[in-house]
Amino acid sequence: MGYDVSFHPISPEEMQEWYFTPLSWVQQGQEEKVLALAAQNGIEDFYAEKYLDTLRVGAGTEPDELFDKSHGFYIAVIQGFFRDYYYTRGSGFSFLIEEKPEYARYFTSWEQVVPTAFPNPAENQIIENYCAGVYLSPKQVVQLLRNLEQDPKVCEDLERIWSNGQLAVLKKALTAAAELSVGLLEATEVVEPNPIRPNESTSYSNLYHCDRDGVYLYMDTVSRQIEDAIRKSEE
Repeated sequence: MGYDVSFHPISPEEMQEWYFTPLSWVQQGQEEKVLALAAQNGIEDFYAEKYLDTLRVGAGTEPDELFDKSHGFYIAVIQGFFRDYYYTRGSGFSFLIEEKPEYARYFTSWEQVVPTAFPNPAENQIIENYCAGVYLSPKQVVQLLRNLEQDPKVCEDLERIWSNGQLAVLKKALTAAAELSVGLLEATEVVEPNPIRPNESTSYSNLYHCDRDGVYLYMDTVSRQIEDAIRKSEE
């Protein structure tokens, strides 16, 4: 699947502190509060402006816009200004539940997380590019991580989606979230690595907070594909 999927450790309380409350500040014309919050958290000026710009876009969201394509995506973006996030190419929980709906028990719907002031409808999974996916609550992160380590069936199911070494990246993301006692939010195209020219990779968030392991796996895969194509053309 051609999605650039990222995983963002964040709690519902942090969503409120970093997104919903600052969003209200922007709507009330108190943008200086956003910059003060960014400074308190050690966010550099360049990224503080990107943070503010993201909130400005969020403030213009219409109530009938899909939450996943708007606020959900922006929450994933702003998380990356505050801490690290993780990347895998084409592998996500949204694709897992299409094959195995029973895994929905590990996910929490937006309506259980979002303040009631946000009436936007939600699909609660990746539906297209530039979109939030599922959210695992802090407890669900711990539960899935434990089952992943102890239940061979869970490991097998996840490895079918996160193949070619990617499962280690997912474990890293889950472990990071568990150690922080936060949840994990999935999204697409927050970061778009360029496997041929890594320096041309882009991110709506802080590119330098993107964990490199999944990016390197993507680069290796593309490199092998190019080598195979060259070899076949020479046969």
